[in-house]
Amino acid sequence: MSNAFLEAMKKRRTIYALDKNVTASKEEIVATIQEAVKHSPSAFNSQSARAVILFDKESDKLWGTGGIAEQALRKVVPDDQFASTAEKLASFNAGIGTVLYFEDTDVIKGLQEQFPLYADNFPVWSEHSTAIAQFSVWSALANIGVGASLQHYNPLIDDGVREAYDIPETWKLRAQMPFGNIAAPAGEKTFAPIESRVKVLG
Repeated sequence: MSNAFLEAMKKRRTIYALDKNVTASKEEIVATIQEAVKHSPSAFNSQSARAVILFDKESDKLWGTGGIAEQALRKVVPDDQFASTAEKLASFNAGIGTVLYFEDTDVIKGLQEQFPLYADNFPVWSEHSTAIAQFSVWSALANIGVGASLQHYNPLIDDGVREAYDIPETWKLRAQMPFGNIAAPAGEKTFAPIESRVKVLG
């Protein structure tokens, strides 16, 4: 079976070994992320996903020594256990940038008011929307040779991120995606039997 979309999906892997030797230009990376977010589907075409792209020093503010993530994590991780945490943060900072993913709660509240019958569902569907946007960007970056991983340091870093990057109060942080050149490929990926995950009837 030949399917270009499936082949593109397969390139998306969790890449922890990043460096700054990216061949794609910043302009190409930005355009790729914009197009991926733009064309990601959302419930009721809400388009509630928001993304902030951090390059260089702006990304350093998040992952670098003394940065937002380190300050937040030092409050909850014991000093004698912090070495491994610092190593992980340094690996994120070794890339050239980070995508911050948010959901705009104003959009969600507006839909709840407009369609009260589905009010309880919109926050759930919002999580679906941001997940699709994250996957779309992740896959699109992989297809221009840019590696990434998906991190979830929210809500620990929410206040620091909002202050550092002037984020609107209505934007809820959902994930962080450090990206850069693939310094080392991901390991072999194993799969559960697909028959146990996908049932065919009829």
